[in-house]
Amino acid sequence: MPELSVVDLVGVGLNATDTLIPLDEFPARGSKVEFAPVPLMPGGQTASAVIACQSWGLSTRYVGKLGDDDAARLHAHEFARLGVDARLIEVANAASPQSIIIVDGGGERTVIIRRDDRLQLTASDIQREWIVNARSLLVDGIEAEAATQAAQWAHDAGVPVIADLDEEYDGGDELLACVDYLIVSRDFPVHMTGEHDLARALRILRNEYSCKLTAATLGQDGVIAWDGERLLHRAAYRVPVVDTTGAGDIFHAGFIYGLLQSWPLERQLDFACAAAALNCTCSGARGGIRTVADVEKLMAHTPRYETAIIP
Repeated sequence: MPELSVVDLVGVGLNATDTLIPLDEFPARGSKVEFAPVPLMPGGQTASAVIACQSWGLSTRYVGKLGDDDAARLHAHEFARLGVDARLIEVANAASPQSIIIVDGGGERTVIIRRDDRLQLTASDIQREWIVNARSLLVDGIEAEAATQAAQWAHDAGVPVIADLDEEYDGGDELLACVDYLIVSRDFPVHMTGEHDLARALRILRNEYSCKLTAATLGQDGVIAWDGERLLHRAAYRVPVVDTTGAGDIFHAGFIYGLLQSWPLERQLDFACAAAALNCTCSGARGGIRTVADVEKLMAHTPRYETAIIP
């Protein structure tokens, strides 16, 4: 068997197909509302981040589990079309993960998820060579067992591990002990540490798990990050928001792209914020993925929100 090629990024985690329901206002309980039909779109945290990095010229591999339905074929087609090395584990007679996403008139999304328990990726589903033959690993933690195994293999091989987490998971301590760049949702540090001051919570997480960087994405307020010496706050870019679906996924992709270019941290975070902002100008988790030149143009010419530095 030929030796597996080394890719820039391997992602282990969630995929889903998204059904978007755009509404002017979130529906009141008991009401009836009409919506315009939107085509089924591929999404999922890790899968979307991998697709973004591939579209920016990085070589990527994706590891995930799917059913044997049309949604699975849609995902496989997208990976093949863009040249992603997709290691897809198929489960017979199972429906692939599905998300119903309600997007209000301001672009804010609410996600309702359906997932067959048989599609839970496990450690036995993945192979070490898929993980260590890479320059970076992204995990989202939803499939904690597989994410932890992949992170341990990567950590032992000196492959940087980036984690996209938005809630606590079983076995979280084992996973976090292998993470180099922990980039989470706003509430995650508070829930994990019990410290309500976000900046202090990020410091606690970094000290406890020896991460190189802990950061929290803040939506319109941008991102706050602690690298052990500096507390950095980078404001979000002011764009017309159509749909916030996938903003965090594309932020992580932007951070990884900058990390692999060896950019200064400020530029990594700015690029990530700009890539996420661009994605919010279109519908769908991947609808606003643009070129690197487009992201840099937005960075150069688009004003930011005026937000106070988070204490």
